Amino acid sequence: MKRRHELPEVPGIITREQIAATVDAIAAIQLPDGNIPWTPGEQTDPWNLAEAAMALDVGGRHREAERAYEWLRSMQRPDGSWHAYYVGRAVKDDTLDTNVTCYIANGVWHHYLSTGDTGFLEDFWPVVERAIDFALDLQTETGEIAWRGDDPADGALLTGSSSIHASLRCAIAIADRLGHERPDWELSLGSLAIAIAHRPERFLEKNRWAMDWYYPVLGGVLRGHSAHARLAASWGVFVVPGRGVRCVSDQPWITAAETCEFVMALDAIGLDDRARELFEWVQFLRSDSGGYWTGMNFDNERFADDGELFPVEQPTWNSAAVVLAANALGGTGPTAGLFRGEGLPVGLTPQELIDAGAAIESEFAARRRNSR
Repeated sequence: MKRRHELPEVPGIITREQIAATVDAIAAIQLPDGNIPWTPGEQTDPWNLAEAAMALDVGGRHREAERAYEWLRSMQRPDGSWHAYYVGRAVKDDTLDTNVTCYIANGVWHHYLSTGDTGFLEDFWPVVERAIDFALDLQTETGEIAWRGDDPADGALLTGSSSIHASLRCAIAIADRLGHERPDWELSLGSLAIAIAHRPERFLEKNRWAMDWYYPVLGGVLRGHSAHARLAASWGVFVVPGRGVRCVSDQPWITAAETCEFVMALDAIGLDDRARELFEWVQFLRSDSGGYWTGMNFDNERFADDGELFPVEQPTWNSAAVVLAANALGGTGPTAGLFRGEGLPVGLTPQELIDAGAAIESEFAARRRNSR
């Protein structure tokens, strides 16, 4: 059944008309074959293309979103993966990123929620299944997932594995909706959550990046006290009052995408007032065209109004993050709660994660005793 569509708005911050203009700015960059590059003539990556397609669906541009997914399907490798970057249909970077590959599940499920089109879901099930299986073949015994399918020994990324956790929940929801049983995916989901919550040593050290801070929450692993404690611990490191979220802790660079993803993480754990506050701050990066500048550099001491745009571009994925955050805060349709985990399999509950952590601690203690 076709769903009734209504644009989101966040009263006092962004109107439906402004959301429509931002979606139009993304659509204007889409190519005739469905590809959505970052900016005209520049590179495309499958993760950000899916995010842009999700924003098109929020804006009611369902056919344009379908064309984007059709382009992705046409570029999928036989093993289920995608390369990291393309220019047109040519490969720019041949890395096989597991997180980039898995995000198709989020996009396909989001499109189904937007349209109610079960036929689309059935059509793209093989695409999603191959992508998820590709990544899970690279899951280790301790739960984390190698970030490079072409070089698994390079290790795992906390942000990437956290994002895959969200993708896996969407993939399981698709399987359930279509009547496919994938109990192996459910087991992998639990193992992945335990690694993210309790095995930080299994991931490459990337603490200076804001995404490593909030993605365990945005990806749906941490909830309740654990989520609140994690975000509070580095709030002063990454959040700049009146502006937004730094991309990295040691640079005065505020970015729209990181800020809006963080807004969705706050919304996911019930911190609605703080989420709206940061969403209001980041509107200074809105351009007259409806797109959003990537970010702005400020003096470390003052953070005054004399900042410098960097880079001077309005990528499609950057504007898409704003649209998705607005939908999370002010949307009324079934996609509004996606980043809160509404309609997705729960995976491990907060208590089950705590219990898993206690079991790991007991195992470590026993090993220490036995080694004496």
